[in-house]
Amino acid sequence: MNEAEIILTGLRAWLITGALVAAVFLTFGMDRIDEDAKGAYVFRPLLIPGVMVIWPLVLWRWFVCAGGRDVWQRRYDPPRKPHLAVGLIMPAGIALIILAGLTVRQTWPPDIAPERLSAPAEVSQ
Repeated sequence: MNEAEIILTGLRAWLITGALVAAVFLTFGMDRIDEDAKGAYVFRPLLIPGVMVIWPLVLWRWFVCAGGRDVWQRRYDPPRKPHLAVGLIMPAGIALIILAGLTVRQTWPPDIAPERLSAPAEVSQ
């Protein structure tokens, strides 16, 4: 098996597991976590692609919410402490990447002569 087959096999396994989680969660788990979702079955097929991709997060949230360990006050209070650090590090990183790209010079192979390109010939109809 080469690398592409390994990646495709892993992707298939991820999506098959996600499809199983989506089928079980959207059938049984959604009603237990969100009381507003009880009886609302029309929108659930729209959630299938998203659940297939982020199924570990869905399982974790289902486990936390169904077990009663969810602190609802913190659900709407996102952690903002790292925002300042990320806001300073990202622009500095982008600037370093641009500077590194400008300082690295590429050398042209000496045995290849440049070829002048000409405009395409006009076609008469």
